[in-house]
Amino acid sequence: MKYLKAIFEFYINSSLHVAFSVYALVRVTEYYFNLSYNEELSYFIFYGTITGYNFVKYASIAKLHHMSLTKNLRLIQIFSFLSFVLMSYYLTLLDSKVLLYFCPFVLLTLFYTIPIFKGLTTSLRNISTIKIFIIAIVWAGVTSFIPLLNQSEIGIIEVYYIIQRLLFVVVLTLPFDIRDMNYDRKYLQTIPQVIGVERAKKFGVILLLITILIEFFITPNFNFKLIYTIVFFVLLLFLQKSKVKQSKYYASFWVEAIPILWWFTIETVK
Repeated sequence: MKYLKAIFEFYINSSLHVAFSVYALVRVTEYYFNLSYNEELSYFIFYGTITGYNFVKYASIAKLHHMSLTKNLRLIQIFSFLSFVLMSYYLTLLDSKVLLYFCPFVLLTLFYTIPIFKGLTTSLRNISTIKIFIIAIVWAGVTSFIPLLNQSEIGIIEVYYIIQRLLFVVVLTLPFDIRDMNYDRKYLQTIPQVIGVERAKKFGVILLLITILIEFFITPNFNFKLIYTIVFFVLLLFLQKSKVKQSKYYASFWVEAIPILWWFTIETVK
């Protein structure tokens, strides 16, 4: 049991779970628009997610405590480096135009962690209220905009789909912001800090309602509509049950698993 717990914690802390979540959303996009499976792009996104998230989470810790890193953090460093190598390998297999599509989202990720301009000490993550929207833009771009742009033209349906994905990710992130409400610095002005937990939940419900309206507009596939309706109610339930004092893995495992549930459910009926 001790070893299983250690493996599970490594799975969460190494960003493997979030990478599967991002990968799942890429696959959902492929199913919705009948895109062919792009292994190089999917694996580049998967390993890039691990690399990017671990850079954001652990770069400052590793810099400050380089000589006294815990064993677990050193393992995560090694795993992140291997993920970076694999990401670099799949990068060489991608078309140059696809790499250009990634540039804005890579820059957002970098500036999310490090100051934008030399001489400044503030990164995007420390600018009030902006954090959740940066995350949503990057997730929506990587999991919907880039796969669509790579294989098809962007029309009105695709634009609505990208908007739906952005709003979906904002709602998916709210339980994390509620959890971190007492730990985030006051100047960050996250949505729960600004309007309170209950109003943040109501805000999330409004966004979710918009996503399900978009769902019934963008796809004629009844099964996809039904599956998203299930996903809608699952996320709605987790949002409503979110609180500041939540269990350790409530957001980091269960909420993060909702996109994986979405993908797996589509896999069973496609």
